[in-house]
Amino acid sequence: MHKEVKTPAFIYTYASSADEESLCAMELRCLFGQNVGPSIFASDIEVDVSRSPFVKERIDVMYAGDSLPEIYEQTEQVQVGEKTFKVIFVKTNDLTAENKIEYDERRGIEREIGLRIEGEADVNSPQLVYGIVTLGGRWYFGPYHKNNADWFRHMKKPRSYSIALSTRVARAAINMGIPDPQGIKAIDPCCGIGTVMVEALSMGIDIVGRDINPMIATGARTNIAHFGYNSEVTLGDIADIQDHYDVAFIDMPYNLYSSITPEEQFSILTNARRIADRAVIVAIEAMDEMITDAGFTIKDRCIAKKAGFSRHIMLCQ
Repeated sequence: MHKEVKTPAFIYTYASSADEESLCAMELRCLFGQNVGPSIFASDIEVDVSRSPFVKERIDVMYAGDSLPEIYEQTEQVQVGEKTFKVIFVKTNDLTAENKIEYDERRGIEREIGLRIEGEADVNSPQLVYGIVTLGGRWYFGPYHKNNADWFRHMKKPRSYSIALSTRVARAAINMGIPDPQGIKAIDPCCGIGTVMVEALSMGIDIVGRDINPMIATGARTNIAHFGYNSEVTLGDIADIQDHYDVAFIDMPYNLYSSITPEEQFSILTNARRIADRAVIVAIEAMDEMITDAGFTIKDRCIAKKAGFSRHIMLCQ
């Protein structure tokens, strides 16, 4: 008896450097609720590919088949109307080296599909883009979405300092804490120059900030305004916050660069527990015992490396 294969809703590809493998894996676990395969995976969860610093592209599965001829036959049904279109062969796949599809064959597959779609092809400025990809021995075809990486422009801030979180780490941390932004209310109570806030705001997330240092808080406001976003950054201690939030992002001040005491670190954690249902905590050490004593449970964790030291990132509830 032939077993029916479930067709996923989406196919994603991604890439990360060796230093960011742990960070990437945790971000994808949080976004998709599963450990994913290397470089390419299927999911029924829809995520805007431009949210992630690691996801490269997504195909919304329209047709699936066990062979290319099956796909060719199905794509004859595609309706583009008066719009122009383009077909892209997604190079990232799980084929073995001996089964690798070379450039000329990839272009040939694109042409074969393009000839079956009734409409005007435009390889330079198409109004519609479709993708074809192979995964797990099957072929998938559908609308294609590429990460536009708008967040790259956030790397050049008018106010910055060397120990601030990188844009990529901040963006991944947001996705860990808020896989689905709908209805979420967030805070960064030690916001520094606003790196986390800028990334959250660029995704349309409702977030406010706070910092105890007036010069740093001013820098955060400057950076947020520079990129055309708008949010409140207040001045003061986390202990004075009265409102409650779904999630808090805590980039712990580092003893390496500031004179914060363990008691002050613990105060930040206990207050984070008080004002938020969950938290993403970033620190240069694991801090497991202190986090537990503050009332949190660590649900997931990773390590991100940068400039000679590692940052521990912990998702806590």
